[in-house]
Amino acid sequence: MPELPEVEVTRRSFRDAIVGAQVQAVRLGKPLRWPLGVLPQALAGRRVQEVRRRGKYLLLDMDKGLLLLHLGMSGSLRFSAALGPAGVHDHFDLETDAGILRLHDPRRFGAVVHVTGEGDPLARKLLGNLGMEPLDPASFTWERFAEGLQHSRTPIKQLLLGGKLVVGVGNIYASEVLFLSRIDPQTPACQVGPRKQQRLFAAIREVLALAVAQGGTTLRDFSSADGMPGHFQLQAKVYGRDGLPCVACGRPVRLLRQGQRSTYYCAHCQK
Repeated sequence: MPELPEVEVTRRSFRDAIVGAQVQAVRLGKPLRWPLGVLPQALAGRRVQEVRRRGKYLLLDMDKGLLLLHLGMSGSLRFSAALGPAGVHDHFDLETDAGILRLHDPRRFGAVVHVTGEGDPLARKLLGNLGMEPLDPASFTWERFAEGLQHSRTPIKQLLLGGKLVVGVGNIYASEVLFLSRIDPQTPACQVGPRKQQRLFAAIREVLALAVAQGGTTLRDFSSADGMPGHFQLQAKVYGRDGLPCVACGRPVRLLRQGQRSTYYCAHCQK
């Protein structure tokens, strides 16, 4: 599933090319998770003013209204002036005078939704409960983070995955930040000590920033809107390394299941 780094990499890969472009037409394929919410032809003539991100949502600001895009489990975006005919898994084309933005989503858990703005009830429903943005110093503050840990008995890895305290720490990145922080992923959040809290706060920013710099993680078929794969998987210390030696102590990395998700950790280093 594309997580925050992959969505941010995607945003950066087409933002400059599409800002200022005028929409000429919209094509819809098979239905996605939610309906578009407006007739496709109603978007013709509008201009893209900005491309932002909130959590794993991309926000395309128009001169009238806002498009919310979510990549779901298997979605990816392409932007090009020379895209070929849409395929069976291409479910949304935003045709502009600068090129076509296309959503490719084999599993169709993605979404493209039109709302009047961030104050729209649907936008508030989708975005209103999202946690702090870890790459934004104004949003991701130590005080709010420490308070969120202290008030939760949820196992720390599952709290990170939940997205209500901090967004974007997906399954791969949660395993990595907990390894760097030397925290057992099963520890209740409120039992994480002050020093490890500080390590965790710093590791979240460090790992996600590195992942963005590496173009995200490509385990199967993720690539940015200009077709470039990610390389963070080559930097992973524990994720996907079940049975291999820990890079710190040499003991085997372990695999456990938490909430139907795979967790990789070193039982010796993470206590």
